Amino acid sequence: MTPAIEEMLEAFRRRGDALALAWREDALSFEGLARSVEERIEWAKERGIAQGDPVALLGDFSFDAIATLLALVALKTIVIPLTDATFATLGEEFEAVGPRFVVDARGAETSVEERFGPPGNALYDVLVERGTCGLVLFTSGSSGKPKAVVHDFERLLEKFRTPRAGMVTLNFLLFDHWGGLNTLFGCLANGRLTVLPESRKPDDILALVERFRIELLPTTPTFLNMVLVSGALDRHDVSSLKLITYGAEPMPASTLARIRDALPAVEFRQTYGMIELGVMRAKSRSAESLWVKLGGEGYDLRVVDGILQVKAQSAMLGYLNAPSPFTSDGYFITGDRVEQDGEYLRILGRDSDLINVGGQKVYPAEVETVILELPEVADVAVYGERNILTGSIVCADVTPAGEHDSNALRILIKRHCAAVLQPYMVPVRINFPTASLQTTRLKRRRSSA
Repeated sequence: MTPAIEEMLEAFRRRGDALALAWREDALSFEGLARSVEERIEWAKERGIAQGDPVALLGDFSFDAIATLLALVALKTIVIPLTDATFATLGEEFEAVGPRFVVDARGAETSVEERFGPPGNALYDVLVERGTCGLVLFTSGSSGKPKAVVHDFERLLEKFRTPRAGMVTLNFLLFDHWGGLNTLFGCLANGRLTVLPESRKPDDILALVERFRIELLPTTPTFLNMVLVSGALDRHDVSSLKLITYGAEPMPASTLARIRDALPAVEFRQTYGMIELGVMRAKSRSAESLWVKLGGEGYDLRVVDGILQVKAQSAMLGYLNAPSPFTSDGYFITGDRVEQDGEYLRILGRDSDLINVGGQKVYPAEVETVILELPEVADVAVYGERNILTGSIVCADVTPAGEHDSNALRILIKRHCAAVLQPYMVPVRINFPTASLQTTRLKRRRSSA
C-alpha cells in the first residue's frame, strides 16, 4: 500500500467520529471514510484492478468518488481523475492515456468498464519500475490540445505525511486538477473537515461558509469578483472566514482592494501552482501587494528572459502527448512572464496569452485591471484577435454592473483606458456577451500572435 495512504488510514481510525467530509445533506466521519476506503480496495481487487493499471475515475468530489480515489492510490494504480466537463472535451486525447479500466463514480452505483489498456508507454513504465502510484491530469488546452501530465503520485503525497495545523475548508477547486486534490489531501492529513460543494455560484458557496463555519476558502480572482458583483456578502454570515487563498489566474489590483475592503478581518494569500509542478509556498510582500515570494523546500526558481523556470522535486515525469518542457538542467519552463524585484515576483500572465499589436506586447491582465476600476463594469475578459494590419488587436468581453447603454459604456471604457494605458493597449472591440466570463478568463480566446 502507498505509505502516505496507509498512514492516513491509521490516522483516520484514531480520529474516530470526528467529521472528515460534508456533502449535500450528509457527513462522513474519519472512521467511516477509513471503512469506505478499505471496502473500495477490496471492491477494486475483485474487479481485477491491480498495481500499475491506468484507471480513469469519472466523478467529482463525493464520498464514493473520494473513497475510490484513495483506494486506487493505495493499490498503486495510475489514477486518471476526470470530471464530466473535462471528459466531454478530451475526445482522442482520452485514448492517448490508454486506460485499462474506466471507473464511473458519477451516479448512485459505481461501475467499472474494462478496456484494452495502453499499448506501451515509457512514462507508465517508469512508475511500474518504481513500484509507485501514478497520477495523470490534463491541462486546460487553452493554447492547443490538452496535455496529459504524468506524475509520480507518491512524490506529490510526500508533503502530507507531516501533519500541520488545519482549518475547516471548503474545497472550491476541481476534482481533476491538482489545486482541488491538494486541498483535499491537505485537509484529510490535517484532520479537519472538508466541505464539498455541488455549485460554485456565489450565494451557494457563501451559504456553505455560513452553515459549516468555513475558515479557509481556496478560490480564484474571478470568483471573488463575482462575489462582490452579486452582493452575496450582504446575504450571508461569513464571519468564520480566516483565510482566502487565490490563484489560477492573475489577480486584478482593483479586485484585491475591493474584496479586502469588504472582508477586512480575512487574510488574503496569493498561491502559485501548476499541474506540472504542484503547489508552491507563497508569501506576499504585504496584504495589498501582488508581489509574491515563491518556493519552499523542494523548489528552485530562476527567471530567464522574463519567463519563470522552476526545478521541483514534485515535478511531473513528462507529457504523454507532447514534447518535454524541461531544460537540459531540469528546470520546467512555466510560460509565465514575470517581473522581478529581489526575491519577489509579480506574475504578469501566460506568455502564450500575450497579444502582439504591431510588435508591442500587451498582457490581458494589465488591461483587465484598468477596466475593472470602473464601477460600471462587473467583469471583463481581454483577449487578442488577428488583424491584417497590426497582427492582432485588443478585444474585451465586458459584463456591465446593472443596466447599461452599450454605446455609452463602450465610450466610457475606451476613454478610461486611453487615460491610463498606451494607445496600442486600448481595446479596439468591446463586446457584451450574456454568458459568464469565468470560463473565458481561465481559458482565454486569444490569438497566438
